[in-house]
Amino acid sequence: MSDFERHAAAKEARRAMPARPWTPNEERRQEMLRRYLGAVAHAASSKTPERAAEPGANAPAEAAPEATTPPHPEQQAPAPALVPPRVRDVMSVPAVSVPGDMPYLDVAHTLAREHLSAVPVVDVEDHVLGVVSESDLLAKAAVMAAPHPPGPLGRLREHHLYEKSRGETAATLMTYPAVTVRPGDLVADAAWTSARSRLKRLPVTDHRGRLVGVVSRIDLLRALVRNDADIREEITSRIIRQEFLLEPGAFEVTVENGLVTVRGELDSKLVPKLLESIRGIEDVVDVVDYLRTT
Repeated sequence: MSDFERHAAAKEARRAMPARPWTPNEERRQEMLRRYLGAVAHAASSKTPERAAEPGANAPAEAAPEATTPPHPEQQAPAPALVPPRVRDVMSVPAVSVPGDMPYLDVAHTLAREHLSAVPVVDVEDHVLGVVSESDLLAKAAVMAAPHPPGPLGRLREHHLYEKSRGETAATLMTYPAVTVRPGDLVADAAWTSARSRLKRLPVTDHRGRLVGVVSRIDLLRALVRNDADIREEITSRIIRQEFLLEPGAFEVTVENGLVTVRGELDSKLVPKLLESIRGIEDVVDVVDYLRTT
């Protein structure tokens, strides 16, 4: 049986297995993951427009035209655009790292002591050389326990793994080159990089490749998926008060796992526009309309 056939059979077997009942927090975790993946997909489909709209983008400066007519007294200035979070806003500083010449046992102790699954490997000037992980150390331990792979086919197929696992230091065991992000990168772009490379932690480097921090998937998740209180605040302040010039106290707005429920009394002509504005907020899953029309 080929590797492809073995993988397909294992996948089919897992699909046939009865699903385990969810734990009390599993539904919430699945919903957070769904919203996270939605944000990552959105970032992947709109990377170019986002960067084109960033402040300081290369574009010719134009003088603002002089106002010829005064604004109407009832006109409200548009709400400032929300600033997308950057990696620098969520990364952990300082980042734990190990030198390339650190023995593998000391690397294992570092991972255990810091409760990490992987750690960047740096040179004397803090340039990131690669990343050494629990998987790398596990392969090393496996080679020490069974130094000869079974059979000639096994030796051929796993030659690279066995050769690498003979290393004794972080530099000889690490995976390289490291997948890194910059402090100024958008969190959404970093999340896309993390999802595409299937990495739980990404080293953050400056323009010279020196380690300045580390960002984890949970950091990215928290930054991308706003909590329900933040969503409600944007609805009441930016949408109801600023955009529609209405009194937020006249409406009851609740948000649960991104699902918005709005109650109150409103002109029937404004209802569709209000609901459309609320649905346009990122992380809003859907809107339940209990508005009474006048």
